[in-house]
Amino acid sequence: MGLIHIALFATLDLVGQAPGGPDEDPDGFPFGGWQAPLLDEVSGAQIAAAYEGTDALLLGRRTYDIFASYWPHQEGGEDDEFARLFNRIPKYVASRGRPGLSWAGSVQLGPDLAGSVREIRDRHEHVKVVGSLDLVQSLLREKLFDRLDLWVHPIVLGVGKKVFDGGEVPTNLTLLEPPAAGPKGAVHLRYGLAEGTPATGDMSAPDRGLGGGA
Repeated sequence: MGLIHIALFATLDLVGQAPGGPDEDPDGFPFGGWQAPLLDEVSGAQIAAAYEGTDALLLGRRTYDIFASYWPHQEGGEDDEFARLFNRIPKYVASRGRPGLSWAGSVQLGPDLAGSVREIRDRHEHVKVVGSLDLVQSLLREKLFDRLDLWVHPIVLGVGKKVFDGGEVPTNLTLLEPPAAGPKGAVHLRYGLAEGTPATGDMSAPDRGLGGGA
């Protein structure tokens, strides 16, 4: 069984909408492209490393349309390595509508999203989910992911779609490697899905030395 690997870019208030450009998801959102001024060589290398071994993309409809209009035309350019990877591997699209699948290797998932994702995980070694916030909510709800890469950037927007926006359920995660920050302040956090649900405790317990008594 392979990995379902979610990669997300977020602000400090965990807005994940339209990091890449002003036309990415403009509906009532004035900060499209907020990530661009905060990119640096360190975060760029982290992002490239996160794609190593990827053999399929799992995308929501909006992200698919953006990728399909861009990546087929980028081979030989500055983003040649990503373009060749994305153009070569299968692309699976989660959509309730009828997207035009003009990008070679694209397949629309059936109405049973959870079942389709499980089949994809059985078929591939490393399935990458990029952006696709609505799809991500469904994957979080079903705990249908194995790894979560989150880049948190040093800005607060106050508006926009959140990374965790109603799809999440109580879930344990484990930190897979130490957080790493770039010179412009973006912090890379890599988590893996862990068993069970969050436990609770009492920070005022006497053996912790945090109580307020004399």
